[in-house]
Amino acid sequence: MFTKQYLKSKPICKVTFKVLKKDIGAARSVKIIGEFNNWNLDAPAMKKLKSGDFLYNIELNKDKAYQFRYLIDNEKWLNDTNADAYLPSPFPGVDNSVIAL
Repeated sequence: MFTKQYLKSKPICKVTFKVLKKDIGAARSVKIIGEFNNWNLDAPAMKKLKSGDFLYNIELNKDKAYQFRYLIDNEKWLNDTNADAYLPSPFPGVDNSVIAL
């Protein structure tokens, strides 16, 4: 899931991505990998909260859409169930989540 906060002073949107423990169990790490970080598998991990949820904040340009996925424990890929849309990835039968700003 994610929340969007649009800035009035700049063409930027502050986005907070959140992955809930109930959706991923006892995961050790979660990374958000997508167009905004060039699909970099070495991207920094999301912050793990005491609740077991994971959080990540980023500023993205308005009026754009970005594809992304979550990488759980460097093993399992997960889409955002609240994504604005889904688009086919380069891998057959796999979609990417989309956030539209």
